[in-house]
Amino acid sequence: MSDDEVMEIEEDEWAGLSMPEGPEVPVSGKLAPYQTVNNTEGYVFKTDYETRLRRFLCIGTDGGTYYTGEKDLTRENAESIVRMINNGNGLKVVETIREFSVENKACKANPIMFALALSCRSNDPTTKEAGYKILSDVCRIPTHLFQFIKFCQEINPYGKGWGRAHRKGVSTWYQNYKQKNEGILMLAHHVTKYKARFGFSHQDVFRLCHIKTIDDALGYLVSYICRGKAATESQWKNSWAMRDEGFQQSELKKVIDLLKVFEDAQKCTNEELMKRMILEHHLAREHVPTGLLKSKEVWGALMRHMPMTAMIRNLGKMSSLGLLESDSFGEQITTEKLKNEQLLKGARIHPFTVLVAIKAYAKGKGELGKLEWPVNRRVVDALQEAFYLSFKCLKPTGKRFLLAVDVSGSMNVPVMGTPIITARDAAAAMMMVTVRTEQNYDVVAFSGGGNSLTKLAISPQDNLTAVLEKCSRLRFAHTDCSAPIVDAIQNKKLYDVFVVYTDSETNYGSVHPSKALKNYRHISGIKDARLIVCGMASNGFTIADPEDPCMMDIVGFDSGAPVAIHQFVTGTI
Repeated sequence: MSDDEVMEIEEDEWAGLSMPEGPEVPVSGKLAPYQTVNNTEGYVFKTDYETRLRRFLCIGTDGGTYYTGEKDLTRENAESIVRMINNGNGLKVVETIREFSVENKACKANPIMFALALSCRSNDPTTKEAGYKILSDVCRIPTHLFQFIKFCQEINPYGKGWGRAHRKGVSTWYQNYKQKNEGILMLAHHVTKYKARFGFSHQDVFRLCHIKTIDDALGYLVSYICRGKAATESQWKNSWAMRDEGFQQSELKKVIDLLKVFEDAQKCTNEELMKRMILEHHLAREHVPTGLLKSKEVWGALMRHMPMTAMIRNLGKMSSLGLLESDSFGEQITTEKLKNEQLLKGARIHPFTVLVAIKAYAKGKGELGKLEWPVNRRVVDALQEAFYLSFKCLKPTGKRFLLAVDVSGSMNVPVMGTPIITARDAAAAMMMVTVRTEQNYDVVAFSGGGNSLTKLAISPQDNLTAVLEKCSRLRFAHTDCSAPIVDAIQNKKLYDVFVVYTDSETNYGSVHPSKALKNYRHISGIKDARLIVCGMASNGFTIADPEDPCMMDIVGFDSGAPVAIHQFVTGTI
């Protein structure tokens, strides 16, 4: 939206009160006694423990930040979580972990598993018990469980022993499959698909947790994994369960038959036979022998029932095989899935996953290896639509927004351990979500220096890839987070909400952002003008004053961020 249409206001609409008296405190000086120094020697506010926890769960520490290494950042966040638990807020930690996992608010599983391991290994019995209770909710596949176990062993100050609570918690994780829709059949599918990760196999875990069960199907599966097919068949062939008259219809029989299918798949060398097995039994890529993973026919069968996450990750591979050619069946099924909001929600596809896919697929070649592919523009467009659909969006608030993206040097580093996505990319993408939701807005990019503010002509119809490219070409310098608010004062523009996407590593400017907002409220007459800080790094800093009820911190890439913004702006929270 252009300045002339909405945001430029007439002189008589501007309250025009004079600037509050007294000298301004620069960012390099201390504005309030509860401020702290950030990594660039600028004064900011400290986030509370819960805000830092939410940032960590969503963004993680992979790759660190521009100023802080990954190891140090992880240690700082771990210490913050431990303090919450020691202060009697362990249940809040566990509840937040479950919220971010179940509601798909986390970009990656790593920080979720790490925080859960800290909770389960804590010295607080209540926190420990609550942590193990949510293990099945949070660890939805064996990969998650293996990573959780790895973190538990790494952070355990008493060695690598498996205590009673840990053995029970892990055993219960396997047994809880009985409560799921496909029961032990799903577990059989999972243990053969995710055989080993993070230095653990299912055989290792079964041995360490001393799993015991009275369920025939689970018992057979455990024996099959630990002792092998021949020993298990020998042990079970004369068992009561196999001689029972209901055996042919039992879950045990179905598990035995499915394990036979997986064995046959591993030995298969015929493309047509492999294709039939995939279509009949919904086999995954991991069940297919390496020698057949170059077959177009085999991948064509896999893509029909491929889970959403796997499909998004393998778009380049499928394109390289010619499965996503223009007007092909593969193109049709792929684009339809990507545009299906219910499928995206059901598969818990996080917006960050889609953003990575957009940038990776559009390049036409992989980051590693020699794989190259023709880029299908309809697939790219469908990915961009999937990005917006993966957020929880609401109706417009009707408020006037200034969306300010930090493009300073510290934002030009990879985030969440993904080399092709910088903090600046993530901020620009989050900004576009609000552009697609709201009607009255201006967009600016800011850093520091004499010309620190750049107006961006952004519309809801803009291509997300083009917007990211536009932001990546901007000149970056120091960080002056007050620049958007100061500019609004100088040009007499009315905004109800300032949204700043930043890592809060500000070190430049003649006035603190929080004080600039207070000046804006006084001069403009908009007494409840609000500041929302979208934190793009899991550090402990913010430019929002925690004592001001009209300033709020949210996690930058939380899929629920649009809901939080809506509720805060409309006064429902």
